[in-house]
Amino acid sequence: MGKTYERIDGRLRTFIEAQPLFFTATAPLSGDGTINLSPKGLTGSFAVLDELTVAYLDFAGSNAETIAHLRENSRITLMWCAFQGSPSIVRVHGRGEPVFRDDPRYKELLAHFPDIDPTPHGLRAIIVVTADLVRDTCGYAVPFMSYDEDRDLHTKRFTREDDASLDAYFGKKEHIATSIDGLPGLPLPLPPTPA
Repeated sequence: MGKTYERIDGRLRTFIEAQPLFFTATAPLSGDGTINLSPKGLTGSFAVLDELTVAYLDFAGSNAETIAHLRENSRITLMWCAFQGSPSIVRVHGRGEPVFRDDPRYKELLAHFPDIDPTPHGLRAIIVVTADLVRDTCGYAVPFMSYDEDRDLHTKRFTREDDASLDAYFGKKEHIATSIDGLPGLPLPLPPTPA
């Protein structure tokens, strides 16, 4: 039932680009560290860069576990499930890297997300993932669920923030600059948004 693929193309690419929701999983190297699993959405915030590379926008939030784990060891798994249509699950196991605003690659990467205005979302980084292993499985046990629309709450919450107020917000959060396990998280203060 499950198959392994050498690249993200054709049916696999079409499938993952059509899903309104995906999940990321990361963990620290420490055996007793905290595993992190995060849902990701917002139409237009995910892109396939090439047959082995994908990226997604990392927006403001109340922690930075994924960033901390990637900075320590780069391991990440992304997963998409079909909640409508034929049952399928696709996983990309690979190596991820947070590309921060002051990285020379940032502006070029941001161009892969033309339908997103990053300003109202407090964009912190672009997560770039290089696939080591691409697999699909049947998804027979995944329930049917309908997608209605993106929530607008994130935009409403962060649209009133600028870089200074975002720094203040992040500074008040316990697990932004360091992870739950004490790993370096989001570098603060945030570099300014490139012009």
